[in-house]
Amino acid sequence: MALPLTYNVRNVFIRWRATLATVLGVALVVAVYVLVQSLAIGLEKSSRNTGDPRNVMIVRKGSTAESSSIITRDQFKIVEYLPQIDQDTNGQPLVSADVVVLISLPRRESNGEAHVLFRGVSPAGIDLRPQVSLVAGRWFTPGKREVVVSRRLAARFANFDIGNKFKIASKELTVVGWSDGRNSAFDSEAWMDADEVRALFDREQYSSVLARVSDPAAARELIERVESDKRLALRADLEVKYYSAQTMTAIPIKILGKFLATAMSIGAIFAAMNTMYASVGARTREIGTLRVLGFRRRTILMSFLIEGAFLALIGGVVGCLFSLPMHGYSTATISLESFSESVFQFRITPLLAAKGLLFSIAVGLVGSLFPAMRAARLPVIAALKAV
Repeated sequence: MALPLTYNVRNVFIRWRATLATVLGVALVVAVYVLVQSLAIGLEKSSRNTGDPRNVMIVRKGSTAESSSIITRDQFKIVEYLPQIDQDTNGQPLVSADVVVLISLPRRESNGEAHVLFRGVSPAGIDLRPQVSLVAGRWFTPGKREVVVSRRLAARFANFDIGNKFKIASKELTVVGWSDGRNSAFDSEAWMDADEVRALFDREQYSSVLARVSDPAAARELIERVESDKRLALRADLEVKYYSAQTMTAIPIKILGKFLATAMSIGAIFAAMNTMYASVGARTREIGTLRVLGFRRRTILMSFLIEGAFLALIGGVVGCLFSLPMHGYSTATISLESFSESVFQFRITPLLAAKGLLFSIAVGLVGSLFPAMRAARLPVIAALKAV
């Protein structure tokens, strides 16, 4: 004969003072777990949300990111006129040779400095990235040392307001616009003319080439053509796949989240165990009465396990609610691919919340196991005589 679930639910709420500490302990563990994992999800989403499926990204073989890639002008001339690349209405190839450089700039409110990724784009570069839109000001004019910065970077760095000027390589640049990359990796970049970047930093080479193709078949042909040409020593992939693979930064954050959750869960398990031991001690006669009424040991064991899991589940729900206000909050970290400031958002997904709840139930079950075994083993006569 099984005990009704209402018995366990009522016990949790009747002894609310004794269980409050356990609920808050589990809630804290779940909140930390969800928030740290939401950082990793936000970073991964930023990378996977970047690119156009019609574009092919070309970089040097062996490079892990654009910042470590070099494409010579001769290589670009070969790639630029490959037949697989689509053309605009004027018959010009839809291709952009980009230059990527890292520049150390001061953060707002004198909060130190950090590297900002500056992307020099060719005239077609803006059109090849339709997910990037101008939200304030105007696009830069080539030859005038003008810059368009991400509005999320503008919120974090000094001198990034429209009309502000700042110096790099002893040259003064002017911010003329703010862009929005729709929560992509482009939200961590500042854009200007590619030839100006090459002139400012005395660069003869490019960092990458972005090319537009008409269909998936042309994309496959272009990728095979680039990688099989021994003159080039380049590798190519769809732009969306290239950025999707740029998730190295999320790995240590995931590891940190699991480590913190494991360490804190030990404390939560002991808190749940203490609460359940106290509950067993206070309900000794009640347990004896249940045995006299015909409830078996395994039924009482299961009942206390369910009660502990329910108690921890409440803590899990509270922990998820604690973390929910951070959903969508913008923050930044150092990208392990480019070593620049990477802007992203906390992402608390339904799947992550479900994992947090399952984690809380596991904590409750482990913490309740030994108290439940003690309750099930209580002798009937001794339990009835307990005061």
